Amino acid sequence: MSAGPVTLLDVRWRLGATDGRQQHEAGHLPGASYVDMDEALADHTVVDDAIRGGRHPLPDPELFGSFMRALGVRRDVPVVCYDDVGGTSAARAWWLLRHHGHESVAVLDGGYSAWVAEGRPVETGPGPEKEPGDFEPGPGVMPLAEPDDLLDGRVVLDARPGERFRGESEPVDPVAGHVPGARSAPAAENLGEDQRLRPLDELRERYAALGALDGDEVAVYCGSGITATHDVLVLEALGRTAALYPGSWSHWVTDPDRPVEVGP
Repeated sequence: MSAGPVTLLDVRWRLGATDGRQQHEAGHLPGASYVDMDEALADHTVVDDAIRGGRHPLPDPELFGSFMRALGVRRDVPVVCYDDVGGTSAARAWWLLRHHGHESVAVLDGGYSAWVAEGRPVETGPGPEKEPGDFEPGPGVMPLAEPDDLLDGRVVLDARPGERFRGESEPVDPVAGHVPGARSAPAAENLGEDQRLRPLDELRERYAALGALDGDEVAVYCGSGITATHDVLVLEALGRTAALYPGSWSHWVTDPDRPVEVGP
């Protein structure tokens, strides 16, 4: 991590769990602030919109900015986001900050478990209030995909687990399956058994096999626009810019006229 000042954001979240804040108070990186996924990184007042729809709609930029300032985020201070699921939720905060103009944002490889395993210090409790930051969100700069874009011939990656992609299991959304033509690229497979990123050479081989490193445009989706940002993060590390479909599968299935495929 940087030897200078850094803003730490604890983005512990996982599908179906609501104990992120309790985990934070039980132990967190010194000085880290807890970021509530549903409060700060999504806007549940949005009902249906091509860009800000789905189960975790993108937050209004000004609302997002106000949360980031309250957490002490400053435009000229690097931000490191972490979680305890290999970065697959912290990447959402990374993506939003990058999208709105913060130029120095990273995800801590291995997250909280790796930090503890290395014998590093932790704090407990909610932590002190932060001096407000000065981060002002700019116009979105990360590419976005709308539903029609997923059928225009570009490479489309589905970051959900393989069984959800194939339609064998769908524990959250009302329709099982995937966008026609999409390729299964589970975000969890970006990680090794230790929940750290696999070596870049292995990841390059993985995404090359998926056709995501060729000349065609790439779009990524998941269930609701959270874990897909991890695929976007990895592709960026490989020198490839991918568009995020924020509403993802939870938005796709709101229109019964949109086609659905099942199977591999």
